[in-house]
Amino acid sequence: MEFITNTLPFTLPIVFSIAMISVFMGLCSYSVLAERKVSSWIQGRTGPNRTRLPLLGHIPILGNILTRLGVFQPVADGLKFLFKEEITPGHVKKGYYYLAPILALAPALTTMVVLPFGRYVDPSGVVQPLVLANIEVGMLFILGVSSLGVYGIVLAGWSSNSKYPFLGAIRASAQMVSYELAMGLSILPVFMWASAPGTDYGLSLFGVVESQAGLWLILWQPLSALIFLVSVFAETNRLPFDMAESETDLVGGFHTEYGCFKFGLFFVAEYAHVIMGSALFVLLFLGGWNFLPGMADPWGASEYGAVLSVLWFMGKVFFMIFFFIWVRWTLPRFRYDQVMALGWKILLPLAIGNLIFNTLLIALRDTAGF
Repeated sequence: MEFITNTLPFTLPIVFSIAMISVFMGLCSYSVLAERKVSSWIQGRTGPNRTRLPLLGHIPILGNILTRLGVFQPVADGLKFLFKEEITPGHVKKGYYYLAPILALAPALTTMVVLPFGRYVDPSGVVQPLVLANIEVGMLFILGVSSLGVYGIVLAGWSSNSKYPFLGAIRASAQMVSYELAMGLSILPVFMWASAPGTDYGLSLFGVVESQAGLWLILWQPLSALIFLVSVFAETNRLPFDMAESETDLVGGFHTEYGCFKFGLFFVAEYAHVIMGSALFVLLFLGGWNFLPGMADPWGASEYGAVLSVLWFMGKVFFMIFFFIWVRWTLPRFRYDQVMALGWKILLPLAIGNLIFNTLLIALRDTAGF
């Protein structure tokens, strides 16, 4: 018993990390199912509705309902990618070729460590975030680590030793640079208001959520929200910004030479970044786990209140994932020159102007003593 007590400070973070990764990977797999179901609904199709597990699928009534909803489809997709024959083209640079899918997925799994997903009230009555690592520079950590995901795409295109994947990798790197600037500048006004002098939050995402106990930031920082949202679409390579894998002119883009489980890792990485982008938007602009604008926290101080805060936060995240899917199956793909023009000629000047305006506004408020 003493050994267990002494090792708890080391084992509990590991257990929590494994649990969070498991939940996150489950969300990624069911985001793929959501993509297929929503796209079929938009296009007037049925979508996945036949995959059936041996035992659960044969439960009377319930088994048929779950089968028609496609609940078992992610299991079939995962097993398919896992057991298909691994084929490696002879012309690729093998070491980097195998490393690229890992580099694409790892940043999303790393950044979730500092992502708060709920709150609880400690014994002293202080509200604390539900998060693996509550650091004051959480947003800076997320921006720094998530930007490394493009290295997986660039490495995949270069190591494939083929023209089309290499072109997709170059497009991805140029797109990341173009929209990372606008994204970083768009959230500066958020932290200028949320982390005003005298607060203890710094660049903590928990502090941003706590500052939205009254009005959500999307209501009085709509331009920052719009710039950030468009930049997230571009950073995740989702339509209408999927220049890195544009099948109409690049066959399959940076992952043309990939198949089986390695392609599956790229696939999961895309949805992992979509989930992270959705969660960030909810935390920064949609009040996090706050109930409604003007109604901050009706959850209470009990364990049930903590669970309800997590469920409400996840509900907002699911709505944002639906929004990502909806946009993908609604808007056509932009041309590459349009993507670059939007990033450099529209979003970047807007982000700079928005930052200057909020800086002057805060200075005026402090000078006038409002």
